[in-house]
Amino acid sequence: MRSIRRPVLAAAALTAVVALTATGCGPSDEPANDKPSNSAQGGGDFKIPKDIQDKLKEHGIDLDKWKNGEWRNWDQDKWLREAGEFINPIIKDFWNPDKIGKAKPPKDDTKPGDVTEDQGKTDPEPAAVPAKAVATPYDETAPGIGLLAFSTPDGDARCSATVVKDPAHPGKSNLVWTAAHCVHAGKSGGWYRNLIFVPSFNKTGGTADQIKGKPFEERVPKGKWWADDLATSKEWIKDGGAVPGVPMAPYDFALMHVKPEENTGGKSLEEIAGGAYEVNFNAPAIGKIPSLTAQGYPAEAPFDGASQQQCTDKPTRLSMDAQKPTMYRIGCTMTGGSSGGPWFAKGPDGKPQLISNMSMGPRPAKWAAGPHLGPEAKSIFDAMSRKWANK
Repeated sequence: MRSIRRPVLAAAALTAVVALTATGCGPSDEPANDKPSNSAQGGGDFKIPKDIQDKLKEHGIDLDKWKNGEWRNWDQDKWLREAGEFINPIIKDFWNPDKIGKAKPPKDDTKPGDVTEDQGKTDPEPAAVPAKAVATPYDETAPGIGLLAFSTPDGDARCSATVVKDPAHPGKSNLVWTAAHCVHAGKSGGWYRNLIFVPSFNKTGGTADQIKGKPFEERVPKGKWWADDLATSKEWIKDGGAVPGVPMAPYDFALMHVKPEENTGGKSLEEIAGGAYEVNFNAPAIGKIPSLTAQGYPAEAPFDGASQQQCTDKPTRLSMDAQKPTMYRIGCTMTGGSSGGPWFAKGPDGKPQLISNMSMGPRPAKWAAGPHLGPEAKSIFDAMSRKWANK
Protein backbone atom coordinates (compact mmCIF):
# COMPACT_ATOMS: atom_id res chain seq x y z
CA MET A 1 0.00 0.00 0.00
CA ARG A 2 1.23 3.43 -0.22
CA SER A 3 1.30 6.15 2.17
CA ILE A 4 -0.93 9.13 2.12
CA ARG A 5 -0.10 10.29 5.50
CA ARG A 6 -1.89 12.09 8.24
CA PRO A 7 -5.03 13.34 6.49
CA VAL A 8 -7.69 13.31 9.18
CA LEU A 9 -11.24 12.22 8.50
CA ALA A 10 -12.71 14.53 11.08
CA ALA A 11 -16.28 13.26 11.29
CA ALA A 12 -15.11 9.74 11.94
CA ALA A 13 -12.14 10.81 14.07
CA LEU A 14 -9.80 8.89 11.75
CA THR A 15 -6.23 9.99 12.13
CA ALA A 16 -2.94 9.46 10.31
CA VAL A 17 -4.57 8.25 7.12
CA VAL A 18 -2.01 6.91 4.69
CA ALA A 19 -2.42 5.69 1.19
CA LEU A 20 -1.21 2.16 1.23
CA THR A 21 1.54 2.29 -1.48
CA ALA A 22 3.30 4.18 -5.02
CA THR A 23 1.56 3.98 -2.40
CA GLY A 24 2.22 0.58 -1.40
CA CYS A 25 5.08 1.02 -3.57
CA GLY A 26 8.38 2.41 -2.79
CA PRO A 27 11.79 3.50 -3.79
CA SER A 28 14.70 1.20 -3.24
CA ASP A 29 17.57 2.02 -0.93
CA GLU A 30 19.72 2.53 -4.01
CA PRO A 31 19.96 5.95 -5.71
CA ALA A 32 17.13 6.69 -8.11
CA ASN A 33 19.56 7.16 -10.97
CA ASP A 34 21.47 3.91 -10.61
CA LYS A 35 22.30 2.23 -13.90
CA PRO A 36 20.25 -0.96 -13.90
CA SER A 37 22.00 -2.79 -16.72
CA ASN A 38 23.85 -2.25 -19.97
CA SER A 39 20.68 -3.07 -21.88
CA ALA A 40 18.84 -0.30 -20.08
CA GLN A 41 21.44 2.16 -21.30
CA GLY A 42 20.76 1.43 -24.96
CA GLY A 43 22.31 -2.00 -25.47
CA GLY A 44 21.18 -4.57 -28.00
CA ASP A 45 18.45 -5.93 -25.70
CA PHE A 46 16.57 -2.62 -25.68
CA LYS A 47 14.51 -2.91 -28.85
CA ILE A 48 11.58 -0.53 -29.17
CA PRO A 49 8.76 -1.82 -31.39
CA LYS A 50 7.77 0.36 -34.35
CA ASP A 51 4.39 1.34 -32.90
CA ILE A 52 5.99 2.52 -29.65
CA GLN A 53 8.70 4.38 -31.59
CA ASP A 54 5.92 6.22 -33.40
CA LYS A 55 4.21 7.11 -30.10
CA LEU A 56 7.48 8.40 -28.63
CA LYS A 57 8.13 10.53 -31.71
CA GLU A 58 4.55 11.81 -31.59
CA HIS A 59 5.26 13.22 -28.14
CA GLY A 60 8.56 14.74 -29.18
CA ILE A 61 10.77 12.20 -27.40
CA ASP A 62 14.16 11.36 -28.91
CA LEU A 63 14.49 7.57 -29.26
CA ASP A 64 18.25 7.48 -28.70
CA LYS A 65 17.98 9.66 -25.62
CA TRP A 66 15.13 7.50 -24.28
CA LYS A 67 17.29 4.39 -24.65
CA ASN A 68 20.16 6.07 -22.88
CA GLY A 69 18.20 7.11 -19.81
CA GLU A 70 15.81 9.83 -20.98
CA TRP A 71 13.01 7.77 -19.40
CA ARG A 72 14.34 9.11 -16.09
CA ASN A 73 13.31 12.65 -17.09
CA TRP A 74 10.27 13.46 -14.98
CA ASP A 75 9.92 17.10 -16.08
CA GLN A 76 6.29 18.00 -16.55
CA ASP A 77 6.68 18.57 -20.29
CA LYS A 78 8.19 15.09 -20.67
CA TRP A 79 5.92 13.24 -18.23
CA LEU A 80 3.07 11.72 -20.24
CA ARG A 81 -0.13 11.86 -18.23
CA GLU A 82 -3.27 11.66 -20.38
CA ALA A 83 -5.30 8.48 -20.77
CA GLY A 84 -3.93 7.47 -24.17
CA GLU A 85 -0.31 8.49 -23.65
CA PHE A 86 1.06 5.52 -21.69
CA ILE A 87 4.34 4.19 -23.12
CA ASN A 88 6.31 1.35 -21.50
CA PRO A 89 8.87 -0.29 -23.84
CA ILE A 90 10.43 -3.49 -22.51
CA ILE A 91 13.97 -3.08 -21.18
CA LYS A 92 15.08 -6.69 -21.00
CA ASP A 93 16.62 -7.68 -17.66
CA PHE A 94 16.05 -4.20 -16.20
CA TRP A 95 14.14 -5.92 -13.41
CA ASN A 96 16.33 -8.74 -12.15
CA PRO A 97 15.06 -10.62 -9.06
CA ASP A 98 17.35 -8.73 -6.68
CA LYS A 99 16.26 -5.34 -8.02
CA ILE A 100 12.61 -6.30 -7.70
CA GLY A 101 13.15 -7.40 -4.12
CA LYS A 102 14.81 -4.11 -3.14
CA ALA A 103 11.90 -1.91 -4.20
CA LYS A 104 10.15 -0.61 -1.08
CA PRO A 105 7.24 1.66 -0.16
CA PRO A 106 8.01 5.34 -0.77
CA LYS A 107 8.88 7.96 1.77
CA ASP A 108 5.90 9.70 3.30
CA ASP A 109 6.29 13.45 2.95
CA THR A 110 2.79 14.60 3.81
CA LYS A 111 2.72 18.03 5.41
CA PRO A 112 1.23 18.40 8.90
CA GLY A 113 -2.27 19.74 8.79
CA ASP A 114 -3.52 17.85 5.72
CA VAL A 115 -7.19 17.17 6.46
CA THR A 116 -9.97 15.37 4.62
CA GLU A 117 -13.49 16.10 5.82
CA ASP A 118 -15.77 13.11 6.13
CA GLN A 119 -18.98 14.41 4.59
CA GLY A 120 -20.84 11.11 4.18
CA LYS A 121 -21.93 8.17 6.26
CA THR A 122 -19.11 6.26 7.90
CA ASP A 123 -19.35 3.28 10.25
CA PRO A 124 -17.31 3.01 13.45
CA GLU A 125 -13.65 2.18 12.98
CA PRO A 126 -13.18 -1.61 12.82
CA ALA A 127 -10.93 -3.51 15.21
CA ALA A 128 -7.50 -4.37 13.85
CA VAL A 129 -7.24 -7.77 12.16
CA PRO A 130 -3.68 -9.17 12.18
CA ALA A 131 -2.44 -10.09 8.71
CA LYS A 132 -1.61 -13.76 8.22
CA ALA A 133 0.79 -15.38 5.79
CA VAL A 134 -0.80 -16.92 2.69
CA ALA A 135 -0.08 -20.63 2.36
CA THR A 136 2.58 -21.62 -0.15
CA PRO A 137 3.34 -22.28 -2.93
CA TYR A 138 1.54 -19.19 -4.17
CA ASP A 139 1.13 -20.48 -7.71
CA GLU A 140 -1.19 -23.11 -6.22
CA THR A 141 -2.80 -21.30 -3.27
CA ALA A 142 -3.10 -17.80 -4.77
CA PRO A 143 -2.57 -18.12 -8.54
CA GLY A 144 -2.70 -14.84 -10.41
CA ILE A 145 -1.72 -12.62 -7.46
CA GLY A 146 1.68 -10.97 -7.63
CA LEU A 147 3.99 -8.02 -7.22
CA LEU A 148 3.94 -4.86 -9.36
CA ALA A 149 7.26 -3.02 -9.76
CA PHE A 150 7.82 0.33 -11.48
CA SER A 151 9.95 3.47 -11.66
CA THR A 152 8.96 6.82 -10.12
CA PRO A 153 10.78 10.17 -9.77
CA ASP A 154 11.88 9.00 -6.31
CA GLY A 155 13.22 5.63 -7.42
CA ASP A 156 12.04 2.05 -7.88
CA ALA A 157 8.71 1.28 -6.25
CA ARG A 158 6.33 -1.62 -5.66
CA CYS A 159 2.67 -2.48 -5.20
CA SER A 160 0.55 -5.61 -5.52
CA ALA A 161 -1.74 -6.65 -8.38
CA THR A 162 -3.96 -9.44 -9.70
CA VAL A 163 -4.76 -11.21 -12.96
CA VAL A 164 -8.44 -10.74 -13.84
CA LYS A 165 -10.61 -12.56 -16.34
CA ASP A 166 -11.12 -11.05 -19.78
CA PRO A 167 -14.49 -11.84 -21.43
CA ALA A 168 -12.90 -11.25 -24.85
CA HIS A 169 -10.27 -13.94 -24.17
CA PRO A 170 -11.82 -16.68 -21.98
CA GLY A 171 -9.11 -18.61 -20.15
CA LYS A 172 -6.42 -16.51 -21.84
CA SER A 173 -6.49 -13.12 -20.12
CA ASN A 174 -3.62 -10.64 -20.18
CA LEU A 175 -5.37 -8.13 -17.90
CA VAL A 176 -4.10 -7.11 -14.45
CA TRP A 177 -5.96 -5.09 -11.79
CA THR A 178 -4.25 -2.73 -9.34
CA ALA A 179 -4.58 0.71 -7.69
CA ALA A 180 -4.41 4.00 -9.61
CA HIS A 181 -1.74 5.42 -7.32
CA CYS A 182 0.49 2.49 -8.32
CA VAL A 183 0.53 3.52 -11.99
CA HIS A 184 -0.20 7.26 -12.21
CA ALA A 185 0.93 10.24 -10.09
CA GLY A 186 -2.41 12.02 -10.40
CA LYS A 187 -2.78 15.76 -10.89
CA SER A 188 0.89 16.52 -10.23
CA GLY A 189 2.35 14.11 -12.79
CA GLY A 190 1.72 11.29 -15.22
CA TRP A 191 2.19 7.57 -15.83
CA TYR A 192 4.96 5.79 -13.96
CA ARG A 193 7.49 3.84 -16.04
CA ASN A 194 9.05 0.40 -16.42
CA LEU A 195 5.91 -1.25 -15.02
CA ILE A 196 6.13 -5.02 -14.69
CA PHE A 197 3.92 -7.62 -13.03
CA VAL A 198 5.51 -10.67 -11.37
CA PRO A 199 2.89 -13.39 -10.64
CA SER A 200 3.48 -15.55 -7.53
CA PHE A 201 6.62 -13.59 -6.60
CA ASN A 202 8.79 -15.63 -4.19
CA LYS A 203 6.33 -18.52 -4.49
CA THR A 204 7.57 -20.48 -1.46
CA GLY A 205 7.47 -17.51 0.89
CA GLY A 206 10.08 -16.73 3.52
CA THR A 207 11.93 -13.54 4.42
CA ALA A 208 13.82 -11.03 2.31
CA ASP A 209 17.11 -12.46 3.60
CA GLN A 210 16.05 -15.97 2.63
CA ILE A 211 15.11 -14.86 -0.90
CA LYS A 212 18.74 -14.06 -1.73
CA GLY A 213 19.70 -17.72 -1.77
CA LYS A 214 16.71 -18.93 -3.73
CA PRO A 215 16.91 -19.89 -7.41
CA PHE A 216 15.46 -17.55 -10.03
CA GLU A 217 12.61 -20.01 -10.66
CA GLU A 218 11.27 -19.56 -7.12
CA ARG A 219 11.61 -15.79 -6.98
CA VAL A 220 10.18 -15.16 -10.46
CA PRO A 221 8.35 -18.43 -11.17
CA LYS A 222 5.94 -17.16 -13.84
CA GLY A 223 8.07 -14.62 -15.63
CA LYS A 224 8.03 -10.83 -15.87
CA TRP A 225 5.10 -9.21 -17.66
CA TRP A 226 5.43 -5.64 -18.92
CA ALA A 227 2.44 -3.33 -19.13
CA ASP A 228 1.77 -2.31 -22.72
CA ASP A 229 -1.52 -0.53 -22.00
CA LEU A 230 -2.94 1.19 -18.93
CA ALA A 231 -6.22 2.77 -17.91
CA THR A 232 -7.41 4.50 -14.78
CA SER A 233 -10.24 6.80 -13.79
CA LYS A 234 -10.44 10.30 -15.24
CA GLU A 235 -11.05 11.47 -11.68
CA TRP A 236 -7.65 10.16 -10.57
CA ILE A 237 -5.81 11.65 -13.56
CA LYS A 238 -7.43 15.04 -12.95
CA ASP A 239 -7.26 15.32 -9.16
CA GLY A 240 -5.54 12.25 -7.69
CA GLY A 241 -2.20 12.26 -5.95
CA ALA A 242 0.31 9.90 -4.45
CA VAL A 243 0.74 11.86 -1.22
CA PRO A 244 -1.85 12.72 -0.27
CA GLY A 245 -4.43 10.94 -2.40
CA VAL A 246 -7.25 10.57 0.11
CA PRO A 247 -9.84 12.82 -1.57
CA MET A 248 -9.70 10.72 -4.76
CA ALA A 249 -9.34 7.34 -3.02
CA PRO A 250 -12.85 6.28 -4.17
CA TYR A 251 -11.42 6.33 -7.73
CA ASP A 252 -8.12 4.64 -6.85
CA PHE A 253 -8.25 1.72 -9.31
CA ALA A 254 -6.47 0.83 -12.54
CA LEU A 255 -6.29 -1.86 -15.22
CA MET A 256 -3.25 -3.01 -17.20
CA HIS A 257 -2.80 -5.07 -20.32
CA VAL A 258 0.54 -6.89 -20.25
CA LYS A 259 2.95 -8.83 -22.45
CA PRO A 260 5.80 -11.16 -21.42
CA GLU A 261 9.44 -10.14 -21.37
CA GLU A 262 10.39 -13.57 -22.71
CA ASN A 263 8.66 -15.72 -25.32
CA THR A 264 5.93 -17.90 -23.79
CA GLY A 265 5.07 -19.83 -26.93
CA GLY A 266 1.92 -17.79 -27.36
CA LYS A 267 0.54 -18.56 -23.90
CA SER A 268 -1.33 -15.82 -22.05
CA LEU A 269 -0.67 -14.49 -18.57
CA GLU A 270 -3.70 -16.34 -17.21
CA GLU A 271 -2.38 -19.64 -18.62
CA ILE A 272 1.14 -19.08 -17.29
CA ALA A 273 0.07 -17.71 -13.90
CA GLY A 274 -2.42 -20.52 -13.41
CA GLY A 275 -5.47 -18.45 -12.64
CA ALA A 276 -7.50 -15.25 -13.02
CA TYR A 277 -10.43 -13.74 -11.13
CA GLU A 278 -13.78 -12.36 -12.18
CA VAL A 279 -14.32 -8.68 -11.40
CA ASN A 280 -17.77 -8.00 -9.95
CA PHE A 281 -18.88 -4.47 -10.80
CA ASN A 282 -22.30 -5.03 -9.23
CA ALA A 283 -21.40 -6.30 -5.76
CA PRO A 284 -24.12 -6.42 -3.06
CA ALA A 285 -24.59 -3.58 -0.59
CA ILE A 286 -21.72 -3.48 1.89
CA GLY A 287 -23.93 -4.65 4.75
CA LYS A 288 -24.86 -7.77 2.80
CA ILE A 289 -21.29 -8.94 2.26
CA PRO A 290 -20.38 -11.37 5.06
CA SER A 291 -16.62 -11.05 4.61
CA LEU A 292 -13.86 -9.65 2.44
CA THR A 293 -10.32 -10.99 2.08
CA ALA A 294 -7.49 -8.63 1.15
CA GLN A 295 -4.21 -10.06 -0.18
CA GLY A 296 -0.88 -8.57 -1.14
CA TYR A 297 2.81 -8.10 -0.45
CA PRO A 298 3.20 -5.56 2.42
CA ALA A 299 6.74 -4.20 2.57
CA GLU A 300 6.80 -1.75 5.47
CA ALA A 301 7.64 -2.98 8.99
CA PRO A 302 6.86 -5.41 10.46
CA PHE A 303 6.76 -6.94 6.95
CA ASP A 304 9.60 -6.96 4.42
CA GLY A 305 7.80 -7.42 1.10
CA ALA A 306 8.99 -10.97 0.57
CA SER A 307 5.85 -12.87 1.50
CA GLN A 308 2.19 -12.64 0.58
CA GLN A 309 -0.18 -11.79 3.44
CA GLN A 310 -3.96 -11.62 3.86
CA CYS A 311 -6.66 -10.20 6.14
CA THR A 312 -10.30 -11.31 6.34
CA ASP A 313 -13.04 -9.23 7.98
CA LYS A 314 -16.65 -8.17 7.58
CA PRO A 315 -16.62 -4.92 5.59
CA THR A 316 -18.04 -1.62 6.82
CA ARG A 317 -18.50 1.77 5.18
CA LEU A 318 -16.09 4.68 4.80
CA SER A 319 -17.30 7.82 3.05
CA MET A 320 -14.68 10.29 1.88
CA ASP A 321 -17.24 12.69 0.42
CA ALA A 322 -21.02 12.48 0.21
CA GLN A 323 -20.74 13.10 -3.55
CA LYS A 324 -18.27 10.25 -4.11
CA PRO A 325 -18.79 6.46 -3.88
CA THR A 326 -18.58 5.00 -0.38
CA MET A 327 -15.52 2.82 0.17
CA TYR A 328 -15.20 -0.62 1.75
CA ARG A 329 -13.28 -0.76 5.03
CA ILE A 330 -11.93 -3.75 6.97
CA GLY A 331 -9.66 -4.31 9.94
CA CYS A 332 -6.19 -5.15 8.58
CA THR A 333 -2.57 -4.64 9.64
CA MET A 334 -0.99 -4.93 6.17
CA THR A 335 1.34 -2.03 5.42
CA GLY A 336 2.80 -0.22 2.40
CA GLY A 337 3.44 -2.52 -0.55
CA SER A 338 0.04 -4.18 -0.40
CA SER A 339 -1.58 -1.30 -2.32
CA GLY A 340 -3.35 -2.50 -5.44
CA GLY A 341 -3.74 -6.03 -4.07
CA PRO A 342 -7.11 -7.76 -4.54
CA TRP A 343 -10.10 -7.65 -2.22
CA PHE A 344 -12.16 -10.80 -2.67
CA ALA A 345 -15.73 -11.71 -1.80
CA LYS A 346 -17.25 -15.11 -2.50
CA GLY A 347 -19.48 -15.27 -5.55
CA PRO A 348 -22.67 -17.34 -5.88
CA ASP A 349 -20.55 -20.32 -6.90
CA GLY A 350 -18.31 -19.97 -3.85
CA LYS A 351 -15.34 -18.81 -5.91
CA PRO A 352 -13.56 -15.54 -5.07
CA GLN A 353 -14.58 -12.46 -7.04
CA LEU A 354 -12.54 -9.26 -7.05
CA ILE A 355 -14.75 -6.42 -5.83
CA SER A 356 -12.11 -3.90 -4.73
CA ASN A 357 -8.38 -3.29 -4.30
CA MET A 358 -6.19 -2.06 -1.48
CA SER A 359 -6.08 1.72 -1.53
CA MET A 360 -5.44 3.38 1.83
CA GLY A 361 -5.28 3.02 5.59
CA PRO A 362 -3.84 4.58 8.75
CA ARG A 363 -0.42 4.54 10.32
CA PRO A 364 0.20 2.46 12.33
CA ALA A 365 -1.80 -0.01 10.24
CA LYS A 366 -5.09 -0.98 11.89
CA TRP A 367 -7.58 -0.90 9.05
CA ALA A 368 -7.63 -0.53 5.28
CA ALA A 369 -10.04 0.86 2.70
CA GLY A 370 -10.74 0.03 -0.93
CA PRO A 371 -12.87 1.66 -3.64
CA HIS A 372 -16.29 0.45 -4.73
CA LEU A 373 -15.97 -0.79 -8.32
CA GLY A 374 -19.02 0.61 -10.07
CA PRO A 375 -19.79 2.26 -13.43
CA GLU A 376 -16.52 4.22 -13.57
CA ALA A 377 -14.42 1.09 -13.08
CA LYS A 378 -16.55 -1.00 -15.44
CA SER A 379 -16.18 1.55 -18.22
CA ILE A 380 -12.38 1.35 -18.26
CA PHE A 381 -12.53 -2.45 -18.01
CA ASP A 382 -14.95 -2.79 -20.93
CA ALA A 383 -12.95 -0.36 -23.06
CA MET A 384 -9.68 -2.21 -22.42
CA SER A 385 -11.23 -5.60 -23.17
CA ARG A 386 -12.74 -4.33 -26.44
CA LYS A 387 -9.48 -2.66 -27.47
CA TRP A 388 -7.52 -5.91 -27.24
CA ALA A 389 -10.31 -8.27 -28.32
CA ASN A 390 -8.84 -8.94 -31.77
CA LYS A 391 -5.17 -8.67 -30.88
